[in-house]
Amino acid sequence: MKRLAIIAGILFVMVIGVTGCYKDVILPKSGTDPNAAPIEYSYKTDIAPLLNTSCALSGCHVAGAQAPDLETAVSYNSLVNGGYVNTLVPKQSDLYIMINGNMEVHIPSAADRQKIYDWIRTGALNN
Repeated sequence: MKRLAIIAGILFVMVIGVTGCYKDVILPKSGTDPNAAPIEYSYKTDIAPLLNTSCALSGCHVAGAQAPDLETAVSYNSLVNGGYVNTLVPKQSDLYIMINGNMEVHIPSAADRQKIYDWIRTGALNN
């Protein structure tokens, strides 16, 4: 009887161990293909307004707060001259890394993040 209880206990632990394993399945975010051909976006009409409404808020990315300053008048120079944009390897741009990391909550739309990524991939022009 004692032997049966021990075997049952071992089987119980084994079943719990096997069924208790959990594997995350990470699905790609729908709606964008980061490897697709980039679309040209205008900084002035597409990117600056997006950054202004999502990032240049009181206490966030404005003069005297966190860098870079993303207020419309100075945002382009803050990003490009501040080293936040890497047009040679766009995925290594600090801006790209931030908007797809900790700052993703402020730009939740994958399409908007793709706009910024495409703008970097097409040369980060001030147009």
